[in-house]
Amino acid sequence: MKITVQLLLRITVAILLVQTLRFKFTAHPESVYIFSKIGMEPYGRVGIGIFELIAAILLLVPKTVWAGALLTLGIISGALLMHITILGIEVNEDGGLLFYMALLIFVLSLAILWMNRKNLPFIGKKL
Repeated sequence: MKITVQLLLRITVAILLVQTLRFKFTAHPESVYIFSKIGMEPYGRVGIGIFELIAAILLLVPKTVWAGALLTLGIISGALLMHITILGIEVNEDGGLLFYMALLIFVLSLAILWMNRKNLPFIGKKL
């Protein structure tokens, strides 16, 4: 049961990360607006997209799940921080969809990391 729940969480987070890549890599106007507003257009948009793709792949490989969850937490922490400090909860009248999706990804990634805490290098064996 635990393996099934964990796999479902991993697949969910990977899908959520990958589905946003289309907007980042094709320079969708909303994505360009967001990254322009935080001063990271275009290199930040593409760079973060690449890191999200790497995180999604790491989440799907059993031996690297912990790394994917950790990378995702880092990326999404930055997104949440940008929403709270610069962008606001609602961006371009989206009703807060991007913020709440980032919050969901953060919580799910935290759960995945917790489930894989014993696989963490150096400290995992001690837990």
